[in-house]
Amino acid sequence: MRFRMGLTMFSYFRYYRNMTTVSSSQVARFANMFSAMGTEARLRIMQLLMTAEPQGLVVGDIQSELDIPGSTLSHHLDKLKNEGLVTVRREGTFLWYRANTDALKDLLGFLYAECCTRNRVVAPRDIVSISK
Repeated sequence: MRFRMGLTMFSYFRYYRNMTTVSSSQVARFANMFSAMGTEARLRIMQLLMTAEPQGLVVGDIQSELDIPGSTLSHHLDKLKNEGLVTVRREGTFLWYRANTDALKDLLGFLYAECCTRNRVVAPRDIVSISK
């Protein structure tokens, strides 16, 4: 009986570990995304772009709203774009930036899967109430 219980517990653990397996390349991608948003200026840019969904903002509007010098803003936007957190489109002489909501959903899904489903560290209703 004791041996059987050990096998049951092992299978249970293994089953749940396999449900949320994330490849090392995905973890590295998410780490890079968090790193890209790891400065105050970039986080503020992401917040601003989220408020401008779905049309996005031109660089000049981002600059005037956040009071970031042009060369510094360009550096921050390039970092966010390189990590797939923002997209850019050119319309004439204007560059329009948008938050990449699909990438953000993936990032939040990664965190949500661990904290709210498998381990239940945070109740899903708490996440919903935070965002309201």
